[in-house]
Amino acid sequence: MMSVRCAIYTCKSSEEGLEQSFNSLDAQREACAAYILSQASEGWVEVKTRYDDGGISGGTLERPGLKALMVDIAKGLIDIIVVYKVDRLTPSLLDFAKLVEAFDKAEVSFVSVTQAFNTTTSMGRLTLNMLLSFAQFEREVTAERIRDKIAASKAKGMWMGGIPPLGYRPDGRSLAIVQEYAALVRHIFARYLEVGNVRLLAQALDREGLHSPVRETATGKRIGGGAFTRGQLYLMFKCRTYLGEVQHKDSIYPGLHPAILDRNIWDQVQARLADNVRGKRSPTRARQASLLAGIVIDEAGVPLVSSHAVKDKRRYRYYVGKALHEKRADEGLRIPAREIEAAVAERLAQAFDDPLALLASARLPIESAGITTLDQRGRGLAARIRGMDCDIIRKLLVTVRVERDRIVLTCDTAVIAELLGSTPAEGTCSTMELISHVRLARTGLAMRLVREDGTAPAETSGQSLVKLIATAHRYWHVLRNEHIDITRLAEPEKVSNAWITRVLRLAFLSPEIVGAILKGKQKAGVDGGTLLAPGAISTLWSDQRQCFLLNQVLR
Repeated sequence: MMSVRCAIYTCKSSEEGLEQSFNSLDAQREACAAYILSQASEGWVEVKTRYDDGGISGGTLERPGLKALMVDIAKGLIDIIVVYKVDRLTPSLLDFAKLVEAFDKAEVSFVSVTQAFNTTTSMGRLTLNMLLSFAQFEREVTAERIRDKIAASKAKGMWMGGIPPLGYRPDGRSLAIVQEYAALVRHIFARYLEVGNVRLLAQALDREGLHSPVRETATGKRIGGGAFTRGQLYLMFKCRTYLGEVQHKDSIYPGLHPAILDRNIWDQVQARLADNVRGKRSPTRARQASLLAGIVIDEAGVPLVSSHAVKDKRRYRYYVGKALHEKRADEGLRIPAREIEAAVAERLAQAFDDPLALLASARLPIESAGITTLDQRGRGLAARIRGMDCDIIRKLLVTVRVERDRIVLTCDTAVIAELLGSTPAEGTCSTMELISHVRLARTGLAMRLVREDGTAPAETSGQSLVKLIATAHRYWHVLRNEHIDITRLAEPEKVSNAWITRVLRLAFLSPEIVGAILKGKQKAGVDGGTLLAPGAISTLWSDQRQCFLLNQVLR
């Protein structure tokens, strides 16, 4: 009979009584050991390692004993976990779901000796599902009560938390005017009526030195301090709080707080915004539009301008520093659009690959979708984001800040909740940050994005390099098997002999180089232009590895 390795886990949230010679942890261990002994006929054997957590709250997974237990589970050293009660493992549904997922992945069962809870049997697994269902039901009822309370409170004109609009500060369940900032808000609305264009207004405010004031949220986080972006201005112009009103979904209610703007100014601004709205873009134009236009900023908070250049009838898009774009500086950021868009999309997709962790990081509750459907929904969203679904990506992002050694994505938690079927609880922060660990490296006039391992982010331009290599092999196959020369091959291809000659060199790249390019593991900056340059490709594969592969890839 094969032995079944059983690990006992004990936990006590307070330190009271732990100094005794026989304490709560010992009592839990004795009961679990007796249960294991009763299953000796099934081959159950207690492992010698102790996994105890005394004086540590069960509300966190950061417990030394539990972490040691999870490490040994990952190593395959344990078959069954035995606890005195389920809440000794964790009282949290979210944490419990994570642990169950980890147990299932490692094919480990767990047993609660005082609750007849044993996931090694079909009845135990049914009990587990019932437990999760009732816990989820309780959470959903609580969420519904919170939503109903928020709706009822807003109908009475109350302020229900979050970051107040510029010009206000929290005042109990209402808002009080900050006169200094309120004057700035009135000035911005008046300036828009003078300028008539949000982009030009943002530039004018920047020239005048009028920047977003530095404010501190209830959690101590500092916001503002940079130039006003178009996105911030559009949100300001649509914020009905300035009229002394409270909006809840599609309903508008009179607020308890005083108004900053009068109705006449508000109506004039709304009319001007409506007049400036253009028709829908054609699909072709929409595909070519810059995904991050209006939301990508540099380390100082200055917006990057979407720009492009045309060479050989091909359009190359960039995000350029404002000073460089306006020719007020000779140096500045000039980042290939495809690279940063690919890096941003990949980081968002990685976040949705683990929707439970994303909800926990955003401090959002799990809603009715449930844990199983949540994982499926997260994978579907991750696939759409990797497919560059512009609507989802634009909805998620508030700003994209490019720093020297990373990109900081500020995401809208309300949109995350909507996509994953959750509902923000009262007091939930309106945004969260995701970090993409890529750094800037200069190559010629442009700044390239490089991962920590030295490779470039996966980008759509890599597809053109793969097509170029495929074309080279097709040319070589034709020349070798159809007994024609380069001139006869160039005629139907409608290219020059020189072009055929340059492309053919790619057919003699080593298999290792080609494999690295297919996986996106070549050195940053290795593209079609690099490989087609005269003398770029050596006949020696060792020289090719040195030129085109990262040091850690070399064998």
